Amino acid sequence: MSGLRQRRQLSAMKIVQELDAFPKVPDSYQETTATGGGISLLTFVLIAILVISEIRYYMASQLKYEYDIDPDFDGKLKLNIDITVAMKCAHIGADILDLTGQNAETFGHLKEEDVIFELSPRQKTFFDMVKHINTYLRNEYHAIHEFIWNTGYNTISSSMPPRDDDTTKAPDACRFHGTLVVNKVAGNFHITAGKSVPVFPRGHAHLSFMMKESDYNFSHRIVHFSYGDPTIGIVNPLEGEEKIVTDNNHMFQYFVQVVPTIVETKFSNANTFQYAATEQNRTISHSKGSHGVPGIYFKYDLSSIRVHVREEHQPYWQFFARLCGIVGGIFATSGLLHQMVSAIIDLLCCRFKSTANDESHRGSQQWPSVSSSSSTTHTNSNPCPSLHSVTSSLLDADGLTPSPEILPFGKSPPTSVDESVFM
Repeated sequence: MSGLRQRRQLSAMKIVQELDAFPKVPDSYQETTATGGGISLLTFVLIAILVISEIRYYMASQLKYEYDIDPDFDGKLKLNIDITVAMKCAHIGADILDLTGQNAETFGHLKEEDVIFELSPRQKTFFDMVKHINTYLRNEYHAIHEFIWNTGYNTISSSMPPRDDDTTKAPDACRFHGTLVVNKVAGNFHITAGKSVPVFPRGHAHLSFMMKESDYNFSHRIVHFSYGDPTIGIVNPLEGEEKIVTDNNHMFQYFVQVVPTIVETKFSNANTFQYAATEQNRTISHSKGSHGVPGIYFKYDLSSIRVHVREEHQPYWQFFARLCGIVGGIFATSGLLHQMVSAIIDLLCCRFKSTANDESHRGSQQWPSVSSSSSTTHTNSNPCPSLHSVTSSLLDADGLTPSPEILPFGKSPPTSVDESVFM
């Protein structure tokens, strides 16, 4: 029974061996060349470079943007502000009025701080840096937005540093900073002359009848203006804005489109907001037909479309498939390239040496004293094996020159030609 079992195992093994799609060639039948070695070296170097590049590409993440309808229409919205206006705090007030008409007191309070509008050297350096960086981000955002999300860019304008110079100048400006929690509806955040008072049944009014026209100056500086929780990768386009005016009655209007955004990256996982803004300003002159109330107005509206920013990695199976394609494709291409190069080299060498042998043969005909053994040597040194074999076969068939392989041991080929062969 054991012998029968062994025969069955050997038979099964033989069947498996016959199905081998990768037959092994013995080393004795393989020939190595310098051309093949050079191409193999280039092939391995190229494979290494492409594999390293593919691994780096796999390690890098890709951003995927998805868009859907924002279902949280009755939620709340944080408004983060840090603005300095070139008017005393006693002369201006900051409030919000939205579509619900709720009292501004329900949204929270901003801190008011009397400051000097002119910046100290340290503050000016900081604000110029914020302005320069944010201007570049606004202009080049579409080209570098993936870099911003992938590198975890974070806004640097956290707060204005305190003054570091000794000055006796009296405060001439007011800084508003803090966070307001507002409804997710269109609204108007504004800073204008006079303190606000509630108006029945809803709304409010600013009383500025005690102010002179020379008290108006709505030059301002925006250090921070954002919606939602601070999130890495979000760019706030209004940060670094500075408006200086020479006339007193001036109106600034910022039109802000707020977009709900869900961020899922390796640096942040948050539900926040980003916005786009446009701006216009004009001088109020009732005599020239330019009507309105001087001040700074941020008119914002909520988008119904929500953006989902997700960071994704290439799947494992796709990574291995690309690696196999790289290695297999380069090996196959290098094999074809090796065959083409070898064929071209053999063809060029064959033609060159054939021309040299023809010239040598013509020289031997001009000198009869050369022995027939020398001509035989020239014939046997033909660099083209195929041409030499064909020529030798034809001569052997006519009996002109016997093939050395079939001569008896110790015999040499005849040095003369039998004339009866040609009769």
